Amino acid sequence: MAHYAYINGEGIVVTVTVGKDETELINGLDTETYYAQGTPYTVKRTSYNNNMRKNYAGIGYTYDTARDAFIAPKPFASWVLDEATCRWGAPVAMPSAGGPWAWDEGTESWVAV
Repeated sequence: MAHYAYINGEGIVVTVTVGKDETELINGLDTETYYAQGTPYTVKRTSYNNNMRKNYAGIGYTYDTARDAFIAPKPFASWVLDEATCRWGAPVAMPSAGGPWAWDEGTESWVAV
């Protein structure tokens, strides 16, 4: 089984469904084209293993056509996108000792909780 993300005109994932494996043609169509038929959405395959399109798609994620990647909503205004993984990260590394840690956006630092 494979998973498919339905993407609206603004590039936002609105749902993710289970479907046939991408190697199969359905009525002569590749699976992404087949599942998009009759909908206003673009359909892209996604993977739990993150071995395609960088990240598994979730509702509310953005599909970036230039990167061919699913990107989660930005969790904090100060966080930056890692171009290699298309994941958000804090502008400073989380301490390796102590914790547990939580991000404090007001001070843009990690605080022990």
